[in-house]
Amino acid sequence: MLILLLILIASESSTAQEVEDEREFDYSENGEKGPAKWGEIKKEWSECSNGSMQSPIDLSNERVRLISDQDKKINYRAANATVKNRGHDIQIEWFGDGGSVVINGSDYPLRQAHWHSPSEHTIHGRSTDPNLQNKIYVLGVLYKIGKPDKFLSKFIPSIRSMIDKKDEEVAVGMIDATEINVHNKKYYRYMGSLTVPPCTQGVIWTINKKVRTVSMDQVKLLREAVHDYVEKNARPLQPENSRDIFICSPVDEI
Repeated sequence: MLILLLILIASESSTAQEVEDEREFDYSENGEKGPAKWGEIKKEWSECSNGSMQSPIDLSNERVRLISDQDKKINYRAANATVKNRGHDIQIEWFGDGGSVVINGSDYPLRQAHWHSPSEHTIHGRSTDPNLQNKIYVLGVLYKIGKPDKFLSKFIPSIRSMIDKKDEEVAVGMIDATEINVHNKKYYRYMGSLTVPPCTQGVIWTINKKVRTVSMDQVKLLREAVHDYVEKNARPLQPENSRDIFICSPVDEI
């Protein structure tokens, strides 16, 4: 399965930024730069090995607590954007005001979105197809194989033009993240980390409970476009370490 991650950052703290140069790390299971070694590559990445609130995790229903929907307002708007081949994933980046998500009074402006395949988080141990702190908020959308995803379809020509072209960037005009249709009534919520170095903790994770569809051809293109020699760009599941995992639902459905 796939997951689309929308990254919203309340500040431009350097510790909150993902590493973009894929030559510094990779996803090979037994490689010197693979996930098991990330925490040893640089001291600034030590949380990848030593952190107690790392992501992704398994979102099994047996462990979650049901709570009422928290104060969350999604206010996206169209803004100029680009599609970029980062070498380990395909990213959409917004420039200017692409809107924000407001959670309990805190504003998280939209910065970028990217896909991971297979999805890093699992539900009952099952991966889905590619998904889109406390100063970082990550909104995840899970996919399974089925009909093509309309939002991803908008970028197919641009992605095809950058196959195996690391750092290739294409302007795609005004893009409104509202088209992703993330207004879901039920979602998972927990505290975790970035899923790539430096694995910064304190990230607010929200994963939509509803699983959408993406075509196999779309998933294959996302993997073919990046020149990373591996079959996936997803970090393995991390220990839960007794963290609270919530399912947020409207009050009248609890």
